[in-house]
Amino acid sequence: MTVRTHSIKIHSPPVAHVAGVRGRGSTFNPHARFLALQREAEADAAADGGPPTQLTAERARSILSYNRSPDLPFDRSINPYRGCEHGCIYCYARPSHAYMDLSPGLDFETRLFYKPDAPELLRRALAHPRYRCAPIALGTNTDCWQPAERRLRLTRRVLEVLLECRHPVAIVTKSALIERDLDLLGEFARLGLVRVTVSVTTLDDALARRLEPRASRGERRLATIAALRAADIPVGVFFAPLIPALNDHELESVVEAAHAAGADQAAHVLLRLPREVQPLFEDWLATHYPARAAHVMSVLRQSRGGLANDPRFGHRMRGEGPFARLYGQRMARVRERLGMVPHGMEELRCDLFRAPANPAGEPPVQGSLF
Repeated sequence: MTVRTHSIKIHSPPVAHVAGVRGRGSTFNPHARFLALQREAEADAAADGGPPTQLTAERARSILSYNRSPDLPFDRSINPYRGCEHGCIYCYARPSHAYMDLSPGLDFETRLFYKPDAPELLRRALAHPRYRCAPIALGTNTDCWQPAERRLRLTRRVLEVLLECRHPVAIVTKSALIERDLDLLGEFARLGLVRVTVSVTTLDDALARRLEPRASRGERRLATIAALRAADIPVGVFFAPLIPALNDHELESVVEAAHAAGADQAAHVLLRLPREVQPLFEDWLATHYPARAAHVMSVLRQSRGGLANDPRFGHRMRGEGPFARLYGQRMARVRERLGMVPHGMEELRCDLFRAPANPAGEPPVQGSLF
């Protein structure tokens, strides 16, 4: 589990309703739910075009996060960043910014944290005598190849440690920046240690500009799939999130285009709206798609047992009811027609793992008896 130090605890200035801020997803900045004080926004707080992106170093005690979710095909993950500049309005990780006393709205996409010692923390974790190898997931909370990575190169350094240790890794991203690391990923693939999944939400650029303003566009993500396949790196596609009455009609076309680019696996995830994500998304809908907002939420609630969000294991990813069943049937049929399979990490090898030298550069802690 990652723990921040008090030295980087910062409070966000209030931001008024900012419908249409160029390059940002959130339309307002709700208060962090753990703050004792509430603040009011100035009417012209966003008149200059919105807040700039700020980066703050976060000193973490550990880098591996563990989970016991039966909905996930992995039990550990790494997140070098907290917050994400992509600004996807639907991001289920937004509520985590409240633990930093920051808003899950604009703060989440403008007040970012990075973990400069992530590679060293990883090396220490993998060198521990009790560590047992299993696939590590990258990109489960925020995108590891978001714009800040171009300069900070934290994710690349994490990959270098994992490759040195012959450790399997499963990746999810929506960023074309991953192509920078084709050299490392190619070595992982040669050893059977990697699978990449590219998330493609829509091929409609007008929708993408509003829905995920600073992420790579759909066609660019297809080109990334093609580049990964050309480098013999196993690659699949996530149609995620599936948003009723907004992008659900694109399910088949996205999967077909991804398959043509080289993806051999496909899956979808129904829109999730935990905690503060619900009011953020509803305000975004009312701002950008007022004519269909009620219909979107109606179908979603019919797929979530009458609620906007259902956090139960076994239900939160796919939903229930006739609409959810229809989405599942459509995905199964297009996969069958194209010869694709669902996502899985069972093929990743764990038998090649070797413990690293510890951070002080001494011999591996887990030495051989012979």
